[in-house]
Amino acid sequence: MAFEKVDEILEKHGYRHDALIGIIQDIQRLENYLPLETLRHISHRLEIPLSRIYYIATFYKSFSLEPRGRHIVKVCLGTACHICGATQNLEQMERTLHICEGETTKDMMFSLETVNCVGTCALAPVAIVDDTYYDAVTPEKVEKILSNYATESEGIESEKN
Repeated sequence: MAFEKVDEILEKHGYRHDALIGIIQDIQRLENYLPLETLRHISHRLEIPLSRIYYIATFYKSFSLEPRGRHIVKVCLGTACHICGATQNLEQMERTLHICEGETTKDMMFSLETVNCVGTCALAPVAIVDDTYYDAVTPEKVEKILSNYATESEGIESEKN
């Protein structure tokens, strides 16, 4: 990652310690994860211990220290979604993407995650791809939803072969 972009983010937040979560969120938007070298750079520039940054980066599930796919697929497993079939949706996503929950496809196109609740219980079961929410998801809808994001030749279709 180019540290010039990181420095722009730090400047945008006024190099404030109390903006650390916002800084980390902006950094993650650049690479879709938090590279260790970048966290070290932030530590140096803000003059705060790397352990403090690492604590925040590992405390919140939305942050990742591992490279993730271009598209983040989240399946809500909250009570309402679970009762309405979220587990079957997750299993279908795993079959379609050829990965398990917590993994990323070989082509770095998709990462599959679960969340405990997204607060849209009336729309259950819910899946989210990037920032788009899909309601009343069924296993039959999973491949269609994912194919909207597999625009490159290395997407879902090639993984089936």
